[in-house]
Amino acid sequence: MIGSRKLDHLKICREMDVEYRDKTTLLEDVQLVHQALAGLSFDDIRTETIFMGRKLKAPILITAMSGGVSEAGSLNLDLARAAQALGIGFCLGSQRPMLEDAAASSSYQVRAAAPDIPIVGNIGIQQAAQSDPDKVARLVSAVEADGLAVHLNPAQELSQPEGDRVFPEPAAVLKALSRRLPGRLLVKETGCGISREAALKIRAAGVRVVDVAGAGGTSWPWVEKLRKGAKPQKRAWLDEWGISTGASVLETRGLGLQVVASGGVRNGLDAAKCLALGADLVGMALPVLRSHAAGGCEGVVAFLSGVITELKTAMLLCGARDLKTLAGTEPVITGKLSEWKNLRRKKSRIRR
Repeated sequence: MIGSRKLDHLKICREMDVEYRDKTTLLEDVQLVHQALAGLSFDDIRTETIFMGRKLKAPILITAMSGGVSEAGSLNLDLARAAQALGIGFCLGSQRPMLEDAAASSSYQVRAAAPDIPIVGNIGIQQAAQSDPDKVARLVSAVEADGLAVHLNPAQELSQPEGDRVFPEPAAVLKALSRRLPGRLLVKETGCGISREAALKIRAAGVRVVDVAGAGGTSWPWVEKLRKGAKPQKRAWLDEWGISTGASVLETRGLGLQVVASGGVRNGLDAAKCLALGADLVGMALPVLRSHAAGGCEGVVAFLSGVITELKTAMLLCGARDLKTLAGTEPVITGKLSEWKNLRRKKSRIRR
């Protein structure tokens, strides 16, 4: 059952319109300020950073897509090889099948193809809550990963007829895992974003890395409906639910967390905007999957090489020699994102 669902997800995401229709990332409301006298050359631009204790050549993470079915093994290997070639990070798909059967680990074994990059395992909060913390933590060593992502997906679960309807209080689960994986635990959403309130709870549990996975990219409630044969015009409010990616970066910045911005990041300019807003890395999944469908590992390398070139171009044009400088460029925020920022700031002040 789980295996067939995972294969359905990959096929639907490759071939169908799975992105938000009305809600956007709000990155269109972020304007980087052009600096005509930057005094830089393209080769001066530095994009290195540290993630999960390893050096990245660029602040990019290929985020979770597949795992648990034998058909996904070749995809994972190709994505890991591409990440190794580019010096970026790679997050595996859900390792839920491994909790039930250790023999299911074969499709996740990619370390030999990517010896130098950070590889991150993955499990759902529901499965983590129902399992022994030591067993969950062993998912990391079992695939020679550097850390573990715990994913949150209540909107997706509520869209599945067979999905969960009870969502555990995560504090105890995350605290137990963060003690076993200090500095190596990441909490991520799956397309609906992370609020400041959630980020504070995540930090209080001892977690120091969060992937906002905001709204504006793939709508997983809509993917689940497509899996059940929904008509393309039959979208409902749940299919457009969530905090836009740009807003979620604003929600989570300044809390002492390493922030990954994913959810609708489609090119290097999107990446630069997220990093200027306060993210430390960006994550990409859907365009990577489609690049792989079109051209295999080489297609992924070509696509992401283009993203890195675009990122460096945007950095040069706004006078940022490195990622620290980019984070201090103070982009202009307009429109709906400005409204979100101001209204949420006022609400926070009232609460204090």
